[in-house]
Amino acid sequence: MTDSDEIEGVIIQPLRQIADNRGPVLHMLRRDSDLFKEFGEVYFSEIHPGSIKAWKRHKGQTQNLTVPIQRIRLVIYDARLDSGTKGNIKEYEVGRPNNYKLIQIPPMLWYGFQALDNQTALIANCVDRPHDPREDESLSSESDQIPYQWKT
Repeated sequence: MTDSDEIEGVIIQPLRQIADNRGPVLHMLRRDSDLFKEFGEVYFSEIHPGSIKAWKRHKGQTQNLTVPIQRIRLVIYDARLDSGTKGNIKEYEVGRPNNYKLIQIPPMLWYGFQALDNQTALIANCVDRPHDPREDESLSSESDQIPYQWKT
C-alpha cells in the first residue's frame, strides 16, 4: 500500500520490520513491488550529527531511500516547471524506530537530508540506474535558489 504526498510523484511506503530478539530484519524494496522499476545500484550514505547533505537532483534517476539506522530529516523541493506542485517543499522524518519507510523520489526533484540525532545515521538508496555524474546537479545547502532554511 502506498500513499502520494504533497509533491507530485513522491511516494511514501511503510516498510516491514520483523522483530527478533537477536536484532530485527528490515525490508526495503522487492522486485515484485509496484515501486520497483529497474535495478541500477544500491549504495549507502552516512550522515554525521549536525551535518547537512543538500541539495541534489537527478535528471533521469529515481531514488528509493530508507534509513535503517537512526533518523534523518529529508527535505524535497519541487522546481519542475510542468508540475502541479511546483514550488512545494515537504519535510519528512525517516528512520527507526517509528518512521521506517521507503520514500521514492522521481527525477528532477531537489532533495537533501540532515541527521536528527547525536549519532551517525545510515541512508540506503536503491536507484533504477547506475550513477552517472553527468545526470545529477548539486547546490549548496545555503543556496538561495531553494526557499528553505535548514534547522540547526
